Amino acid sequence: MLDLPVPDADALMQSSRLVGLIEREIAAAGGWIPFYRYMELALYAPELGYYSSGIQKFGKGGDFITAPELTPLFGQALAAQVASILRASYPAVIEAGAGSGVLAVDLLRELDRLDCLPESYGIVELSAQLRARQQQTLDALEPRLASRVTWLDAPPETFSGVLVANEVLDAIAPHVIAMHGGEFFERGVACSSAGAFVWVDRPARGAVLEAAQKLPLSREMGGEGFVTEINLAAAAWIADWCARLQRGALLLFDYGYPRNEFYLPSRARGTLMCHYRHRAHEDPFLWPGLNDITCSVDFSAMADAGFDAGLDVLGYTSQGQFLLNCGLLECLARCGPEDSAAYVRASVAAQRLIQPREMGELFKVLALGRGVGTDSPLMGFARGDRTHML
Repeated sequence: MLDLPVPDADALMQSSRLVGLIEREIAAAGGWIPFYRYMELALYAPELGYYSSGIQKFGKGGDFITAPELTPLFGQALAAQVASILRASYPAVIEAGAGSGVLAVDLLRELDRLDCLPESYGIVELSAQLRARQQQTLDALEPRLASRVTWLDAPPETFSGVLVANEVLDAIAPHVIAMHGGEFFERGVACSSAGAFVWVDRPARGAVLEAAQKLPLSREMGGEGFVTEINLAAAAWIADWCARLQRGALLLFDYGYPRNEFYLPSRARGTLMCHYRHRAHEDPFLWPGLNDITCSVDFSAMADAGFDAGLDVLGYTSQGQFLLNCGLLECLARCGPEDSAAYVRASVAAQRLIQPREMGELFKVLALGRGVGTDSPLMGFARGDRTHML
């Protein structure tokens, strides 16, 4: 039994409505849908999905805390790298999936301090509720700079500058595959006779089978059933942004591994994880629409997608190393005397950002670019670059 707080009646009613919508889609599809479609509905169904509804997601009152929510130090250190790329390309920033808007505030403030304010700061955000919250955050915390921010319904046809994506790739729905006796199956969702969602495997076909056959899996791994994810949609998302980029870079932050660390016997159950009220669990069928559902990122696949689209792989390293390279400790020193309460609080947050047992090693940073960073390494990857591991 999961040790989770029970949602209130209104939240359960919302989840029940989403369950009905998913059940109808399963019925219309003949009794089975691939898991990626279930996850898309659970997260993004209009008004009912986790990211489409009005429930709080970020911060202490939500389900998880992202690095920008934890401390402004994340955005301040990141701004040094962003400023360097803007000066080498074009003064424009786009943020994909801007959460509560705090990263936009922190980046704009620090870019202003660095005398490198972008001419425009675009936010690609499909959720009307999150757009409203982002606007409120900017208006409340940085009204002087809020006029530079615009919301985009879709990526621009072309752009130059910097794209920042923090914890976006993990929320793109993957295909889930299972390996049984050396054969690949795609894992999907059906309804049991009792009306519950259940896993059902079907033989993998088409692009899913083709991608599965390229994975570094052995028959021995599938003896008892090896389950993992292939995120074709995330790779397509990368390729799409790469095709639009004329000059500049994509900076991608997320938790995950290179391919040779992703597909290991120790991860034979896959990497799918759900988050509810700061508790992690592995049941994506529990209270659909009320839980965040994520999976770890195969950074080798993301790098391949960028390279195949014509971009250079400019660097890959841990979040901790990237932030230290970008001057996190110098940002911390500006928080006040070392014996002040403000400095102590900031120091504790900084430790969470960079310590290997916290966010420092779990989260990685991948940079893909065109026309920048080829003559000398980007500062975020000047030390500890792990591109050779991709």
